[in-house]
Amino acid sequence: MIKILVVEDDLDLNRFVSQSLRNAGYDVTSCFDGQEALSYVETGKPDLYLTDIMMPKVNGFELAETIRATDKTTPIIFMTAKDDKPSKMLGYNIGIDEYVTKPFDMDILLMNIKAILRRAKIEAEKEITVGNLTINSEERTALVDGEEIPLTLREFNILFKLLSHPKKTFSRSALMTEFWDYDSSATSRTVDVYMAKLREKTALCSGFEIVTVHGLGYKVVLK
Repeated sequence: MIKILVVEDDLDLNRFVSQSLRNAGYDVTSCFDGQEALSYVETGKPDLYLTDIMMPKVNGFELAETIRATDKTTPIIFMTAKDDKPSKMLGYNIGIDEYVTKPFDMDILLMNIKAILRRAKIEAEKEITVGNLTINSEERTALVDGEEIPLTLREFNILFKLLSHPKKTFSRSALMTEFWDYDSSATSRTVDVYMAKLREKTALCSGFEIVTVHGLGYKVVLK
């Protein structure tokens, strides 16, 4: 059974969300502040984190940063009343997978959770097929209609990452942190140049497009 950790200091909302997830068939653990969640993270291994931002002791940003320091893949969803752009950018820069603002529709949240868990499973696979493109992380090959696309290693890694998380927005700074060295001279403009090259090299791909998310970064949208 898929395990979800719910971290929310509002008692009523925590109980509502947790029970809704249990009714949907998930194994749910509830925490009521970030410090309690960190204690659980040390022993438990959730398949997904669903957390508020504004909490006592340890806030959601700090919680997500701590998780991402040792775990780059387990999905993290923020559910928060903070609807400002800087908070969203900070969250995506840390490495969260989705940003849901309160009040939210529980049915929509459940759909988001299913989609994110599906993407996480896809990323664990060695091969992804989207339309006429097949990309294999083990062989480091990207084939369109059976013909290989000449990608550099960095281009390949970026493309595989985007395709592993369709619809997820990756900020420029998050991409720079993951795919360029910290002492690199890369800038946000460097990321834009790479994305332009990827768009050009994948122009004949029928199943997706690389979309610019204004003010944030990039994502893949399936056709």
